[in-house]
Amino acid sequence: MGVRHINPEGLHRSPAFSQAVVVEQPTKTIYIGGQNGVGPDGKVVGPTVGEQAAQIFHNLSTILESEGATLANIVHWTIAVVDGHSFDEGVAAFRQVWDFAAPPPAITVHVVAGLNPGCLVEIDAVAVV
Repeated sequence: MGVRHINPEGLHRSPAFSQAVVVEQPTKTIYIGGQNGVGPDGKVVGPTVGEQAAQIFHNLSTILESEGATLANIVHWTIAVVDGHSFDEGVAAFRQVWDFAAPPPAITVHVVAGLNPGCLVEIDAVAVV
C-alpha cells in the first residue's frame, strides 16, 4: 500500500501517534468529516468524553467499513476537546479499539471553547486504503 509511518531519531516517540505519515503512491484516500459522539438517532450518547469518544470511534469504524477499511487505515486524525475536559477518557476509549500491532496515526489535538450543543469531543480523520 505505500504508506510509511515516520518517527525520526531526535523526536519524541509515542505509542499513541506517529510524527508523520507518508503516502508514496496513488491510492484510495478517505477524508472523514468531524464526528461527534452521536448515535444513529443524531442524539449525543452521554455526558462524558469517554462515552462520546467511544461512539466517535464506532462512527469512524462504520464509515471505514463501508469502504472496505478499518481504523488501522487512518493515517491522521484531528481531535477537538472542549476546554475544561480532560481527554484521558478519550485515550482510554482509543485503547479499547486500536490494534496496537498497527502503527498509530499522526495526530493533532486542539482544546476548543465549544462544539455542537452537548458535544465535548470531535474527531476527523484521513484514511488510506
